[in-house]
Amino acid sequence: MAQAMTTKEVTQKIIRREKMFILDVRNEDAFQDWKIEGEQFSYLNVPYFDLLDGVEDILDQLPTDQDVLVVCAKEGSSIFVADLLEEAGRTVSYLAGGMKAWSEHLEPISLGSLNETGADRGEVVQFVRIGKGCLSYMIISEGEAVLVDATRMTDVYLDYAKERQLEITHVFDTHLHADHISGGREIAEKTGATYWLPPKDATDVTFDYAALEDGSHVQVGDTQIDVRALYSPGHTIGSTSFVVDNRYLLTGDILFIDSIGRPDLAGLAEDWVGDLRDSLYNTYRELSKDLVVLPAHFMLIEELNEDGSVAEKLDVLLANNHGLNIEDEETFRKMVTENLPPQPNAYQEIRETNMGKQTPDLEAQREMEVGPNRCAVR
Repeated sequence: MAQAMTTKEVTQKIIRREKMFILDVRNEDAFQDWKIEGEQFSYLNVPYFDLLDGVEDILDQLPTDQDVLVVCAKEGSSIFVADLLEEAGRTVSYLAGGMKAWSEHLEPISLGSLNETGADRGEVVQFVRIGKGCLSYMIISEGEAVLVDATRMTDVYLDYAKERQLEITHVFDTHLHADHISGGREIAEKTGATYWLPPKDATDVTFDYAALEDGSHVQVGDTQIDVRALYSPGHTIGSTSFVVDNRYLLTGDILFIDSIGRPDLAGLAEDWVGDLRDSLYNTYRELSKDLVVLPAHFMLIEELNEDGSVAEKLDVLLANNHGLNIEDEETFRKMVTENLPPQPNAYQEIRETNMGKQTPDLEAQREMEVGPNRCAVR
């Protein structure tokens, strides 16, 4: 019988740049739209229904010198195929929980101390949702924690805080998300934390929130780690960045490592493209170039650093990110309005869920989020 491989084990292989062969038994359109990505991964896509009568025809296409992982949408089909391969004499694994579990895995990665001396003054932890390209953050100091852009997998953050004996005191969303369901409000309700949202993104929400505006700041712990809000519209009209301890710049969906944010998910690309350019070419350029950029998403697996984190200094991005180096404003406008990727699945329903207008059950939420990150223009 084939053995299960967990999403965490697969994530570690990606981070360590290990080789692995993936036999994906979903339909071709699902595979082409979204798959498990690794720099050293190889793939074979054969739909499950083509293997019901046996796996003999694909045996010579599977390597014998590296791990083989069978993947499907929810797990059942991959177990069936993996067991057939085991019966044929091959050693393989299947992905526990399938792509549904892959979409939901969060990997916490500490970015280190909040000051240059390395003293125990606080830290930032990045939660990498590697299957969706989502990034969220926990800022920690003196037993307190602040969350930024938390996903709907709220138990991961709550369990992490409990394990480290942290009190979550503030929860922020940098903007009203359209690609994934926020867990921020639920975490705030469960912990008694203050939930912050930019008011320009909150005109249609059905719940109370604290207004996150330019210049707002909170203190984390007794050491006064400063988290300062910086209005940076363009992805949405309310998009807000954070400067943390004069060391990190949390950019939300405005600036990524190898791309920039798209301005069209509320149907206002032509209206917001000017705001996007102003945030990228003026607001950010006035900041210290030594700030480490921490985005809310990544687009390519190659953006992961050696430790699995996604982070880069602002001066490096100013020099190398194509979206930050288009001098002609009209060329920039065309690039971000005519070069847009497909919109995220169910993005209108996701926006309404984050407004509090819809309350889909867990299975519906999972279906709404299926697919890759599509918040970037590159």
